[in-house]
Amino acid sequence: MDFTRFPRLPLLDLPSPIEPLDGLGRHLGGSLNGVRLFVKRDDLARFGIGGNKLRKLEFLLGAARAEGADTVITVGAIQSNHARLTAAAAARSGFACELFLTRSVPRSTDAYTRSGNRLLDDVFGATVHELPAEADSLGHAEARAEELRAAGRRVYVFPSGGSSPVGCLGYAACAAEILVQAEATSLDLAQIVVPNGSCGTHAGLAAGLRASGRDPRLAKSYAVLETADRARAITLDKANATLSLLAPDAALAADDILIDGAHRGSGYGIPTEEMLDAVRLLARTEGLLLDPVYSGKAFAGLLHDVRAARYPAGAAVLFVMTGGVPGLFAYPEVMAG
Repeated sequence: MDFTRFPRLPLLDLPSPIEPLDGLGRHLGGSLNGVRLFVKRDDLARFGIGGNKLRKLEFLLGAARAEGADTVITVGAIQSNHARLTAAAAARSGFACELFLTRSVPRSTDAYTRSGNRLLDDVFGATVHELPAEADSLGHAEARAEELRAAGRRVYVFPSGGSSPVGCLGYAACAAEILVQAEATSLDLAQIVVPNGSCGTHAGLAAGLRASGRDPRLAKSYAVLETADRARAITLDKANATLSLLAPDAALAADDILIDGAHRGSGYGIPTEEMLDAVRLLARTEGLLLDPVYSGKAFAGLLHDVRAARYPAGAAVLFVMTGGVPGLFAYPEVMAG
């Protein structure tokens, strides 16, 4: 795949490393049923505390710069990792940044509404507009963009999670990167696992795998926002829109998208006991931090499937560490323990 034809603003030191979870393996022993677990460290970055959204932002901010934009606007929840990294990347790259954030998680503690990602949005200098849960945040963002354009500004707007077709190119490129790394190390991957929120990470991986001539079912995600059926429909649509940029004659079908919705819990951003166990387990065996909203629930799902012998002995499974560490500080009352 040739990504050089798409405008791109370098934000990452690539490729991100792939590391074995040896400490976790020693701790869990036989309960892993001989499955070998690895992590791809997309939580690492030179700025902004890192996270998977930077892969999307390389293409989104590249497109914004190519269009001559001086301001970027995006949307998300109050504790949005995407919003925090948009603010950080915009500050680093010379864009003004505005964020429209909804109170879409039923939490009202000071830690949730003022700490974590929300605190960093202000530190990075973004202009933040807070909205009620039911608000059309993207509609508000588009209206604000028109106001700024009328004042002579050049504005680029992108959706929640940066999960537009342009943004999803970031994980299509990641799929190609993983395939090169796996081949170079003779790592025969049985699965690449990610959380699924705004659907763009899985969509990009699926599109990238198909464009590379590989089975898109190599990628699997655990839904943390939508139900599995709804997430599958959105992911398929975004994957095909992304694939149309890479290989217009190719297409994906619904059964190409593997999504598990069993570990979402009662809703987006609402902690589950298995998430808490997974976060603490990885922290206490590897010194690695998952977040409570996305990767914590996805890793809990992966551990469940490994323990249930969903993978054969000796299989290599790669979990993409998507970052989101500031979110831990929004949940102090449940994370301690």
